[in-house]
Amino acid sequence: QVQLVESGGGLVQPGGSLRLSCAASGTIFSIYSMGWYRQAPGKQREFVAGITSGGSTHYTDSVKGRFTISRDNAENTAFLQMNNLKPEDTAVYYCYRNQEGTTSWGQGTQVTVSS
Repeated sequence: QVQLVESGGGLVQPGGSLRLSCAASGTIFSIYSMGWYRQAPGKQREFVAGITSGGSTHYTDSVKGRFTISRDNAENTAFLQMNNLKPEDTAVYYCYRNQEGTTSWGQGTQVTVSS
């Protein structure tokens, strides 16, 4: 089993920045993908960004150019740097990790963008 612990959410003004972290522990395999989904009130959960163990990255169109995902394989941790945040980025952000055909989820962290 894999446990994911997220950190870094909070309240920020429009145009501000936040950095999310997601640390994995437990049974760790070297081939994996990690990333984030988000869910705003009344909306379905949507993909935000993902990264593979090889370093390939993917983003949803609405965050391209503003968000950057990275990972530290030695620390089993992924990061999401979010810049130029907009009110529509407000949501609970959930970290995930896929390995060996199994997906694990973090507890979620609230990101609120408001003046």
